[in-house]
Amino acid sequence: MTEQGVLVPPVARTNNIRTWMRRWVAAWRVADGCGASSGLTHRTLWLEMGERLFVSVWFLGFVYRMSAGFLDAPNVIVVLLVVSEALPFLYIVLRLPSATLSQRPTDWCFGILGSVLPLLVLPAVSATPLVHVPVCFGIMVVGMSLQVMAKLILGCSFGIVAANRGVRVLGPYRFIRHPMYAGYTITHVGFLLAMPSPVNALIYAAALMMQVARIFREERVLGQDAGYREFAGHVRYRLVPGIF
Repeated sequence: MTEQGVLVPPVARTNNIRTWMRRWVAAWRVADGCGASSGLTHRTLWLEMGERLFVSVWFLGFVYRMSAGFLDAPNVIVVLLVVSEALPFLYIVLRLPSATLSQRPTDWCFGILGSVLPLLVLPAVSATPLVHVPVCFGIMVVGMSLQVMAKLILGCSFGIVAANRGVRVLGPYRFIRHPMYAGYTITHVGFLLAMPSPVNALIYAAALMMQVARIFREERVLGQDAGYREFAGHVRYRLVPGIF
Protein backbone atom coordinates (compact mmCIF):
# COMPACT_ATOMS: atom_id res chain seq x y z
CA MET A 1 0.00 0.00 0.00
CA THR A 2 1.29 3.49 -0.80
CA GLU A 3 0.60 6.88 0.73
CA GLN A 4 1.38 9.91 -1.46
CA GLY A 5 3.66 7.72 -3.53
CA VAL A 6 5.71 6.52 -0.55
CA LEU A 7 5.76 2.85 0.33
CA VAL A 8 4.21 2.28 3.76
CA PRO A 9 6.00 -0.60 5.52
CA PRO A 10 3.83 -3.44 6.87
CA VAL A 11 5.17 -2.64 10.36
CA ALA A 12 3.80 0.91 10.11
CA ARG A 13 0.38 -0.38 9.07
CA THR A 14 0.42 -2.83 11.98
CA ASN A 15 1.32 -0.02 14.40
CA ASN A 16 -1.61 2.08 13.09
CA ILE A 17 -4.00 -0.80 13.70
CA ARG A 18 -2.58 -1.32 17.20
CA THR A 19 -2.94 2.39 17.98
CA TRP A 20 -6.59 2.33 16.85
CA MET A 21 -7.27 -0.74 19.00
CA ARG A 22 -5.57 0.83 22.03
CA ARG A 23 -7.78 3.88 21.71
CA TRP A 24 -10.90 1.71 21.68
CA VAL A 25 -9.64 -0.16 24.75
CA ALA A 26 -8.96 3.18 26.46
CA ALA A 27 -12.51 4.30 25.67
CA TRP A 28 -13.87 1.10 27.21
CA ARG A 29 -11.74 1.66 30.32
CA VAL A 30 -13.14 5.18 30.62
CA ALA A 31 -16.63 3.70 30.52
CA ASP A 32 -15.53 1.34 33.28
CA GLY A 33 -14.41 4.31 35.36
CA CYS A 34 -10.72 3.46 34.93
CA GLY A 35 -9.83 6.66 33.11
CA ALA A 36 -10.67 10.32 32.94
CA SER A 37 -14.34 11.14 32.69
CA SER A 38 -15.45 11.72 29.08
CA GLY A 39 -19.16 10.92 29.21
CA LEU A 40 -18.66 7.55 27.53
CA THR A 41 -20.76 4.66 28.79
CA HIS A 42 -20.92 0.99 27.91
CA ARG A 43 -24.29 1.65 26.26
CA THR A 44 -22.74 4.28 24.00
CA LEU A 45 -19.87 1.98 23.04
CA TRP A 46 -22.24 -0.92 22.27
CA LEU A 47 -24.33 1.43 20.12
CA GLU A 48 -21.19 2.60 18.32
CA MET A 49 -20.19 -1.01 17.58
CA GLY A 50 -23.73 -1.88 16.52
CA GLU A 51 -23.73 1.05 14.09
CA ARG A 52 -20.49 -0.21 12.52
CA LEU A 53 -21.73 -3.78 12.22
CA PHE A 54 -25.01 -2.70 10.64
CA VAL A 55 -23.31 -0.43 8.11
CA SER A 56 -20.75 -3.12 7.24
CA VAL A 57 -23.41 -5.73 6.48
CA TRP A 58 -25.45 -3.37 4.29
CA PHE A 59 -22.40 -2.02 2.46
CA LEU A 60 -21.08 -5.50 1.64
CA GLY A 61 -24.53 -6.45 0.33
CA PHE A 62 -24.53 -3.31 -1.82
CA VAL A 63 -21.09 -4.14 -3.24
CA TYR A 64 -22.24 -7.69 -4.01
CA ARG A 65 -25.31 -6.49 -5.95
CA MET A 66 -23.35 -3.86 -7.84
CA SER A 67 -20.58 -6.33 -8.67
CA ALA A 68 -23.10 -8.79 -10.10
CA GLY A 69 -24.53 -6.08 -12.34
CA PHE A 70 -21.06 -4.92 -13.35
CA LEU A 71 -20.01 -8.44 -14.35
CA ASP A 72 -23.12 -8.76 -16.53
CA ALA A 73 -22.51 -5.40 -18.21
CA PRO A 74 -19.35 -3.48 -17.18
CA ASN A 75 -20.11 0.21 -16.68
CA VAL A 76 -17.96 2.99 -15.20
CA ILE A 77 -21.06 4.59 -13.65
CA VAL A 78 -21.44 1.55 -11.36
CA VAL A 79 -17.79 1.82 -10.32
CA LEU A 80 -18.22 5.52 -9.48
CA LEU A 81 -21.25 4.81 -7.31
CA VAL A 82 -19.44 2.08 -5.34
CA VAL A 83 -16.42 4.33 -4.76
CA SER A 84 -18.76 7.13 -3.66
CA GLU A 85 -20.39 4.93 -1.00
CA ALA A 86 -17.09 3.33 0.13
CA LEU A 87 -15.59 6.42 1.77
CA PRO A 88 -18.30 6.97 4.42
CA PHE A 89 -18.23 3.24 5.17
CA LEU A 90 -14.50 3.37 5.91
CA TYR A 91 -14.79 6.52 8.01
CA ILE A 92 -17.60 5.06 10.10
CA VAL A 93 -15.69 1.85 10.77
CA LEU A 94 -12.42 3.59 11.69
CA ARG A 95 -13.59 6.56 13.75
CA LEU A 96 -13.40 6.68 17.55
CA PRO A 97 -16.53 6.64 19.75
CA SER A 98 -18.33 9.87 20.70
CA ALA A 99 -19.95 10.50 24.07
CA THR A 100 -22.53 12.75 22.40
CA LEU A 101 -23.96 9.98 20.19
CA SER A 102 -27.75 10.41 20.22
CA GLN A 103 -29.68 7.54 21.78
CA ARG A 104 -33.09 8.70 20.53
CA PRO A 105 -34.78 5.97 18.45
CA THR A 106 -36.02 8.53 15.89
CA ASP A 107 -32.48 9.82 15.33
CA TRP A 108 -31.28 6.27 14.73
CA CYS A 109 -34.21 5.57 12.42
CA PHE A 110 -33.61 8.60 10.18
CA GLY A 111 -29.84 8.18 10.26
CA ILE A 112 -29.97 4.50 9.31
CA LEU A 113 -32.64 4.95 6.63
CA GLY A 114 -30.78 7.90 5.13
CA SER A 115 -27.66 5.77 4.85
CA VAL A 116 -29.20 2.43 3.88
CA LEU A 117 -31.79 3.44 1.28
CA PRO A 118 -29.23 4.57 -1.35
CA LEU A 119 -27.55 1.16 -0.99
CA LEU A 120 -30.74 -0.55 -2.20
CA VAL A 121 -30.56 0.78 -5.77
CA LEU A 122 -29.87 -1.68 -8.57
CA PRO A 123 -27.78 -1.12 -11.72
CA ALA A 124 -30.39 -0.78 -14.48
CA VAL A 125 -27.88 -1.70 -17.17
CA SER A 126 -30.56 -2.26 -19.83
CA ALA A 127 -32.23 1.14 -19.30
CA THR A 128 -31.79 3.98 -21.80
CA PRO A 129 -30.00 6.99 -20.23
CA LEU A 130 -32.17 10.11 -19.98
CA VAL A 131 -29.21 12.27 -21.06
CA HIS A 132 -25.87 11.52 -22.67
CA VAL A 133 -23.70 9.24 -20.53
CA PRO A 134 -20.75 11.70 -20.45
CA VAL A 135 -23.11 14.28 -18.91
CA CYS A 136 -24.20 11.73 -16.27
CA PHE A 137 -20.57 10.92 -15.63
CA GLY A 138 -19.76 14.60 -15.17
CA ILE A 139 -22.64 15.10 -12.74
CA MET A 140 -21.48 12.14 -10.67
CA VAL A 141 -17.89 13.38 -10.64
CA VAL A 142 -19.06 16.79 -9.38
CA GLY A 143 -21.11 15.11 -6.64
CA MET A 144 -18.26 12.80 -5.67
CA SER A 145 -15.77 15.68 -5.60
CA LEU A 146 -18.03 17.57 -3.19
CA GLN A 147 -18.40 14.45 -1.06
CA VAL A 148 -14.66 13.79 -0.98
CA MET A 149 -13.84 17.38 0.01
CA ALA A 150 -16.40 17.25 2.84
CA LYS A 151 -15.23 13.80 3.98
CA LEU A 152 -11.57 14.80 3.99
CA ILE A 153 -12.42 17.74 6.23
CA LEU A 154 -14.62 15.60 8.49
CA GLY A 155 -12.17 12.68 8.56
CA CYS A 156 -13.20 10.10 11.12
CA SER A 157 -15.75 12.54 12.58
CA PHE A 158 -18.33 11.19 10.15
CA GLY A 159 -21.20 8.99 11.37
CA ILE A 160 -24.73 7.98 10.44
CA VAL A 161 -26.37 8.84 13.78
CA ALA A 162 -26.53 12.38 15.18
CA ALA A 163 -23.60 13.29 17.45
CA ASN A 164 -21.24 16.20 18.01
CA ARG A 165 -17.94 14.94 16.65
CA GLY A 166 -16.51 18.41 16.17
CA VAL A 167 -17.54 21.50 14.18
CA ARG A 168 -15.98 21.89 10.72
CA VAL A 169 -16.01 25.28 8.96
CA LEU A 170 -13.47 24.89 6.12
CA GLY A 171 -13.79 24.18 2.39
CA PRO A 172 -17.37 23.62 1.16
CA TYR A 173 -18.64 24.14 4.72
CA ARG A 174 -18.13 27.87 4.11
CA PHE A 175 -21.06 27.80 1.67
CA ILE A 176 -23.52 25.18 2.97
CA ARG A 177 -23.77 23.40 6.31
CA HIS A 178 -24.05 19.87 4.91
CA PRO A 179 -21.97 19.65 1.71
CA MET A 180 -21.56 15.90 2.00
CA TYR A 181 -25.31 15.31 1.79
CA ALA A 182 -25.45 17.75 -1.13
CA GLY A 183 -22.74 15.70 -2.83
CA TYR A 184 -24.72 12.52 -2.25
CA THR A 185 -27.79 14.06 -3.87
CA ILE A 186 -25.85 15.25 -6.93
CA THR A 187 -24.24 11.81 -7.32
CA HIS A 188 -27.61 10.08 -7.04
CA VAL A 189 -29.09 12.38 -9.69
CA GLY A 190 -26.25 11.51 -12.07
CA PHE A 191 -26.70 7.78 -11.49
CA LEU A 192 -30.47 7.98 -11.93
CA LEU A 193 -30.12 9.89 -15.20
CA ALA A 194 -27.68 7.24 -16.47
CA MET A 195 -29.67 4.22 -15.27
CA PRO A 196 -33.28 5.34 -14.83
CA SER A 197 -35.84 3.05 -13.25
CA PRO A 198 -39.02 3.71 -11.23
CA VAL A 199 -37.69 1.67 -8.30
CA ASN A 200 -34.39 3.58 -8.13
CA ALA A 201 -36.27 6.90 -8.42
CA LEU A 202 -38.51 6.00 -5.47
CA ILE A 203 -35.51 4.83 -3.42
CA TYR A 204 -33.59 8.04 -4.02
CA ALA A 205 -36.65 10.21 -3.32
CA ALA A 206 -37.20 8.43 0.00
CA ALA A 207 -33.47 8.71 0.79
CA LEU A 208 -33.56 12.48 0.19
CA MET A 209 -36.50 12.88 2.58
CA MET A 210 -34.61 10.87 5.20
CA GLN A 211 -31.51 13.01 4.67
CA VAL A 212 -33.51 16.20 5.25
CA ALA A 213 -34.97 14.75 8.46
CA ARG A 214 -31.47 13.60 9.42
CA ILE A 215 -30.12 17.13 8.93
CA PHE A 216 -32.64 18.58 11.40
CA ARG A 217 -31.82 15.88 13.97
CA GLU A 218 -28.09 16.46 13.61
CA GLU A 219 -28.54 20.21 13.99
CA ARG A 220 -30.54 19.68 17.17
CA VAL A 221 -27.53 17.91 18.69
CA LEU A 222 -24.93 20.24 17.18
CA GLY A 223 -26.97 23.29 18.21
CA GLN A 224 -25.95 22.64 21.81
CA ASP A 225 -22.41 23.67 20.78
CA ALA A 226 -21.79 27.44 20.81
CA GLY A 227 -19.28 27.01 18.00
CA TYR A 228 -21.90 25.40 15.75
CA ARG A 229 -24.47 28.09 16.55
CA GLU A 230 -21.96 30.71 15.46
CA PHE A 231 -21.19 28.71 12.31
CA ALA A 232 -24.91 28.35 11.48
CA GLY A 233 -25.30 32.10 11.92
CA HIS A 234 -22.71 32.71 9.21
CA VAL A 235 -23.71 29.85 6.86
CA ARG A 236 -27.42 30.25 6.27
CA TYR A 237 -28.21 27.39 3.89
CA ARG A 238 -28.15 23.71 4.79
CA LEU A 239 -28.19 21.82 1.49
CA VAL A 240 -28.86 24.02 -1.56
CA PRO A 241 -27.51 27.61 -1.63
CA GLY A 242 -30.34 30.11 -1.98
CA ILE A 243 -33.07 27.48 -1.47
CA PHE A 244 -32.60 25.29 1.62
